[in-house]
Amino acid sequence: MNSNSIGVIGGGLMGCGIASRFALAGFDTVLVETDAARVTQITQTVDAILSELIAAGSIDADRRQQHHDAIRIVTSIDAVRDAGVVIEAIPEVLSMKHALFSELESILSPEALILSNTSGFLPDALTEKMARKERCLVAHFWNPPHMIPLVEVVPGTATHPTATEQTVDLMRRIGMQPVVLQKAIPGFIGNRLQFALLREALHIVRSGAADAATVDAVMTASLGRRYNIMGPLESADLGGLQTLLNVGTYLLPELSSDMQSLELIREYVERAELGRATGRGFYRWDADRIASISQRRLDQLRFDKDRSSSANPD
Repeated sequence: MNSNSIGVIGGGLMGCGIASRFALAGFDTVLVETDAARVTQITQTVDAILSELIAAGSIDADRRQQHHDAIRIVTSIDAVRDAGVVIEAIPEVLSMKHALFSELESILSPEALILSNTSGFLPDALTEKMARKERCLVAHFWNPPHMIPLVEVVPGTATHPTATEQTVDLMRRIGMQPVVLQKAIPGFIGNRLQFALLREALHIVRSGAADAATVDAVMTASLGRRYNIMGPLESADLGGLQTLLNVGTYLLPELSSDMQSLELIREYVERAELGRATGRGFYRWDADRIASISQRRLDQLRFDKDRSSSANPD
């Protein structure tokens, strides 16, 4: 087992982003995509990530090839046999994950960690068919991993505490910000917060109180800025819990608390308006909008770099 060798299974956006994070931190990284026809696309995705980081000044342009070469793209899972850590980033199909974990158990060292990037499955469901559950847990990265530092570390009931500690240490070594859940809950923390907000946003649009652009403007120009500085509970303390209690007493009963808000998304899906993939969703995804998103991402990367430099002066 090579503790400096990382295996990532799955060459989608998440897999490419996770592999890039490890490669940039100096790890020998193997990215496995069993569909050989997608290898060219994976190479292009990795190139795009590096280009974005270079444009933001996060990495040096003259080290581009070195970073790219640190990711070895292969089509056989056997290539991760000697890895100290393997991260699963395949589609959210439980049967596929069970089959993959079974195969990994048969080839990996007993000491190797098996991490899942699942955004929804609980660790006990993932490991129910494993022989050695103690070395498996969830490490949920956020999209895009090369920009968003959070990793939700979620141990299962059989996960050994050492495996959790090793995972947290590993995430810190690659510049991520790991948080450990005290117990596994569906959706973990981030997705529960995200979907609670999304449910209310959909409810507002569906009710006719505001359109999608207005809801997004309120979020980005107010809460989005505040939550980049402090979380909702710290903000509650700062504003005064008595005020929160007074407002919540009359407001919470008025908020959406059912599944009806999803009907708005179902209407879009039934019209095959799926968002950027089809060119239309809540917005029309033309070249100008895509360019605008790219610029905002670049601005955020530059801001993060400047903030990091200020916090850690030479």
